[in-house]
Amino acid sequence: MKPDSNQFPVWMRWLAQDADGKWWAYEHEPHIAEVSWYENEVGQSVFLEKTVTSEDWTKTLQKIGDKINGL
Repeated sequence: MKPDSNQFPVWMRWLAQDADGKWWAYEHEPHIAEVSWYENEVGQSVFLEKTVTSEDWTKTLQKIGDKINGL
C-alpha cells in the first residue's frame, strides 16, 4: 500500500517505491536505477515509509503534485 499523498507538503510532487519496498517522495521527477529511484540532481527527496514491495516497483512512479497543488 502506498503512502497517503493527501498529507504531503506542496513541494512533494512525485512518489515512487524502490525494489526494497521503501517509498520516497521527490520534488522533481526522479531517475530510475537498477533497484531504486534517485533524485534528479535538483530539489528535495525524503524517505516516507517501507511497505511490501509492489509486484513491479518500476511502475510505481506517479506524479502527485497536480492533485496537491491544483496545477
